[in-house]
Amino acid sequence: MEQQIYKGKLTQFHWLKIAKKEELTKNTFSLEFEIPENLKENFKFDAGQFVSVKFQSHGIDVINDYSMTSAPYEKKIGLGIRVTSQEGATFQLFKNYNVGDELLVSEPSGRFTLVSKPSEFRTIIGFAAGIGITPILSHFKNILHNEPRTRLFLFFGNKNSEELIYRDLLDNLARTCGDRLQIFYFFSQEKTADQFFYGRLDEKKLHLIINQVLHLDDTDEESTIWDAVDEVLICGKGEMIKTLANACYHHGIPKKNIHFELFEEYNDDIYPIEKEFPLIEGVKVEFTMFGKDYHTEFPNNKEKILQQLLVQNFPVPYSCKSGICGSCECLLEEGEVELLENEYLTEKEEQQGKILACMSIAKTRKIKLNFDLI
Repeated sequence: MEQQIYKGKLTQFHWLKIAKKEELTKNTFSLEFEIPENLKENFKFDAGQFVSVKFQSHGIDVINDYSMTSAPYEKKIGLGIRVTSQEGATFQLFKNYNVGDELLVSEPSGRFTLVSKPSEFRTIIGFAAGIGITPILSHFKNILHNEPRTRLFLFFGNKNSEELIYRDLLDNLARTCGDRLQIFYFFSQEKTADQFFYGRLDEKKLHLIINQVLHLDDTDEESTIWDAVDEVLICGKGEMIKTLANACYHHGIPKKNIHFELFEEYNDDIYPIEKEFPLIEGVKVEFTMFGKDYHTEFPNNKEKILQQLLVQNFPVPYSCKSGICGSCECLLEEGEVELLENEYLTEKEEQQGKILACMSIAKTRKIKLNFDLI
């Protein structure tokens, strides 16, 4: 075992052996890890979670996060990985590590998860783009295995059919669970016989999907399938998530039922800020981080806390600035803040005084934060 401060948190890594490696397309591959008996408890996970993998790239230690494609009942760690370029770290991971080699893998984490409801009739839809299929695949396998009454719809976008990963696996799931799973493939750079399947997954495409796919509901003649949607899962790049999350919300899905996972750093708010705040000038800020105490002052409270600390060059942990990843989670020890949208903290954690610095606006002239007590 090895402990590592990663994204501002003490993270436990363990050596795991690569049991399987497979090239999926020209720029994606999969890795599967054996979990030894003595680490079974450490690697229990929920569908939709990820692990961090530590490896060498050009002689330097690199840590990258990868979502699991495996479902918990499969009792293994399966990852789908995209190679961004031949100079990048993921290409080194693909080129230099093979079956039988060991890598340091973190214990699973992440909150792109759903509460399992095996006895309920549910309708869950997933939107994925490219490698964003990985955690949704984990979710869908898990739901099909554990929730006999839940029906699923997957809308999966790729540039072209050559880059579509896990097609055989997805088609096989659709064949074996055809009464409960429907899959629709969309291509943004490949002409399709039916114009409906050409183009990106965005607000316009969602409108067509609602009217052409999720319309008449066999189980209830009075309503549509869209009316019955209980949960929405979205995974891909920031702009896609922002567009689809807002479109789903404007078409009647409550924000708490729209779940998303980012596959890149994203610095924009997912939902527009609808509140206005009284201006406070000269906000005094104290915070503890990595055992050190810091003091500073913000000119005012027009910007969120994380953004102002980064402007002042403090090494605050963050990954997304959009309230999704939880890297900037901290404890509010003094003062008041307004916590805007967040996809990470639970109600209970908010009651305990936990906030996300990237989504918080100061509401008092002094605030005190602790990034270590998390």
